[in-house]
Amino acid sequence: MTNIPQPAEELRLLDWELRQLDARRTQLLRRRAWLLGVLRAAGPTGAPPRPAGPPAPGAAPPSAQNVLLTLGGILLTIAAIAFTVVSWGHLGIGGRGAVLGVVTLAALAAPALLLRRSLRSTAEAVAGLGLALTVLDSYALRHLSLPDVDALGYAAGTSAVLATLWAGYGRLLGELRLPLPTAVVTAQLPLILWAGAAQAGDHAMTAALLVTAAFDIALALWTSVRSVRVAAVIGGCTLGLWGAAGAGWLSVRAADPTAAARAGVLLLFAALIASVAAWRAKGPQIAAGAAGAGGLLVVAAVGGVLRSVLPAAWTVPGYLVCGIALLAAVRVALPRPVRQGLAGASAAVQGLAALWALPVTAVALLAPLGWATRPWSATPSDTRTALLTELPLPHPLLAPPVLALIAATLLAAPRALGIPGGVRDTGVDGTTSGPPETGAVPPHAGAGSSASSPLTSAVRYLVRYGAPVLGWSAVVALPAALRLPYAAGVAVHVLVVAALLAVAARLASAGPVLVGPALMASGLALASSVSVAFLALATEAATLGTLGALTVLFLAACAQLIRRPSQAPAGAAALAACAALTYATAFACAAGAAGGLRPEHIGLATLAVPALAALAAAHLGRRPRTLALALPVEVMAAASAVLAVTLTAGHAPTLALALTLAGLIAAGTALRPDRHGVGYAAGVLFILASWVRLAAWEVSTPEAYTLPVTVPALLLGLLRRRRDPEASSWTAYGPGLATTLLPSLAAAWGDPHWQRPLLLGVAALALTLAGARHGLRAPLVLGGTVLALDALHELAPYIVQVAGALPRWLPPALAGLLLLAVGATYEQRLRDARRFRNALDRMH
Repeated sequence: MTNIPQPAEELRLLDWELRQLDARRTQLLRRRAWLLGVLRAAGPTGAPPRPAGPPAPGAAPPSAQNVLLTLGGILLTIAAIAFTVVSWGHLGIGGRGAVLGVVTLAALAAPALLLRRSLRSTAEAVAGLGLALTVLDSYALRHLSLPDVDALGYAAGTSAVLATLWAGYGRLLGELRLPLPTAVVTAQLPLILWAGAAQAGDHAMTAALLVTAAFDIALALWTSVRSVRVAAVIGGCTLGLWGAAGAGWLSVRAADPTAAARAGVLLLFAALIASVAAWRAKGPQIAAGAAGAGGLLVVAAVGGVLRSVLPAAWTVPGYLVCGIALLAAVRVALPRPVRQGLAGASAAVQGLAALWALPVTAVALLAPLGWATRPWSATPSDTRTALLTELPLPHPLLAPPVLALIAATLLAAPRALGIPGGVRDTGVDGTTSGPPETGAVPPHAGAGSSASSPLTSAVRYLVRYGAPVLGWSAVVALPAALRLPYAAGVAVHVLVVAALLAVAARLASAGPVLVGPALMASGLALASSVSVAFLALATEAATLGTLGALTVLFLAACAQLIRRPSQAPAGAAALAACAALTYATAFACAAGAAGGLRPEHIGLATLAVPALAALAAAHLGRRPRTLALALPVEVMAAASAVLAVTLTAGHAPTLALALTLAGLIAAGTALRPDRHGVGYAAGVLFILASWVRLAAWEVSTPEAYTLPVTVPALLLGLLRRRRDPEASSWTAYGPGLATTLLPSLAAAWGDPHWQRPLLLGVAALALTLAGARHGLRAPLVLGGTVLALDALHELAPYIVQVAGALPRWLPPALAGLLLLAVGATYEQRLRDARRFRNALDRMH
């Protein structure tokens, strides 16, 4: 319960609380007076303190104030425009001049007074009105006093004067934010309008765009006002891109060296603008982008002049040489972002040149696949004719040198860029694992070419992977480009495969540092081998020679990789082994076809390949170092065996023999401790072989097909039950028994003779008794079910005869008696059913 004090006591407590509040108030007032004295002694460094609490009810938030001021300024501007356009003619010349002068001067002078009263937003709105009135003044001046002056010329001069006036006005009233950016935007127009007024050509208009862009970039780099810098950057980028695009178009359209040189000068001027921006920019990404743009413009300028001098086919090589020459600039002591931008520009030019040349390689690599539909049909005169299609370039001979030049440039890029470590000591992740190369140029001051920079990593990856791929592309395209004789072209491709496999083996011996390049070399060798294998299908001799050579080469590469230390990549060895088995299978098929053998005989001969592969896999599986190689070899052996068996499908006896041989190969593989599971495949192959043989002998008895399956299945089930007495009989014996009983039952129901039902019944009775004797559920249930169905089938005719001889009322009467008997003994029958179910549950 609450204790309420006496009135005298409560009054005493209230007086004590009031004295405490008065003492605290006196302390806070003294502190406030001291703080005010300190602020007065420090001078007017800030606004006077505002009392805490919510704003006054009449005060409007700044956002609402800005909206109101903006709307007011817009309405005044609209009124001024209407007055100038509509009501201008009702005043005399003096009145017109007086009105415009007074209104404009008032609008321009009012912001100064408003700023003194700290009404900045109002000053901005009035200043905007004043700027708009100056535009109306210039319009009115031309309409009244200078009607014959050219419109574009007057607009050019007016925009220049207005930009100058607005800039001075903004500098005079520095607190205003609107005049200076407006002056910058207006300054974009004078030169462009002047060029249009003078009806200057495309070159003069482009020069005007670039000069204006140069002014914008210079203003953006040296100004400290953020709004001016933003407007200048937007204008400079827009007009600079426009001018650079125009200069590039003029360079492309140039029909003679003089016109190309004029366009080149414009491009070089644009490049100079970009270079200055890159040199003075503060952000590294902006500097790198500007430097890259400048490098591309230099390439376009010089390459355009070369294009006008050289033949048309040499256009891309000319630009490529200019792009490669850009790399010389990275040797100069330039800031790191600038060097990165120039390197990126060079890489872009080389990438475009590579895209121009790579279609020749793609056609040379993929076009031979067309021989798959017409093998041994013609003898091509040269390698280009053997492609069965035209190369994509009018002068395809230029593609290999372009690719080779790019590859050589990539190899020389680390030394040119001063990247330590080169290519020999770079690891998989792009880091160096050894000392720098002798003679490597250290990075310049400010370049910062560290081993972990994105440029360094990109260059290393390009050197490790890009350069070899481009060199390989050049060699692949060379025979078709040179129109080498067909045999010479095939030989060149085979030699390329041999060289790549040798390189892969050499790189694999260098340890895990060069695992990636070793795998890449193996992949390139595989791609070249596939192409030359199809290219060799034109003639019989070329096919046999090429497939044999490829088989030997990949086998030798696989053996060499296996003999290497343990750090050799297993992927390269597995790739070589699989390719060797593939080409060995193809060689066996081609040799059989060349010998005039039938397809089924070719299939039998081809089974020698999976047999030898299985022996090789068994040998590899015994050595821990080559254990991982055994599985790919076995998989390819299985694929080869499938092809061989498929070739014999047209002749049943030969197919049965092929299945038997394949089963023997699988059974031999299953003898290995780690491949016992292959024994099931061997059993399936043997069963299929017996079925095919029986079908060839036109045997239609189902037991001839099912018993060869049932007997091994029951033996396997018996072995499993001996190892695991608790195993279910359904798992051990169910599949084997069902394989024979069910087809035999189906055949017995349609068999008009008595021998099959009698034998089936005897077998089912024996199974039922054996299941009951040994407590096995599967033989008991299957045997009893088959026995009952077999007996029903045999007794069915007699049951039908007896049912036909009985009176019609007797069957319903017997059914009723049966139901009465079941109902009377229902509980006993239910107990019997439970007892039978429990007995089955106790069986295995």
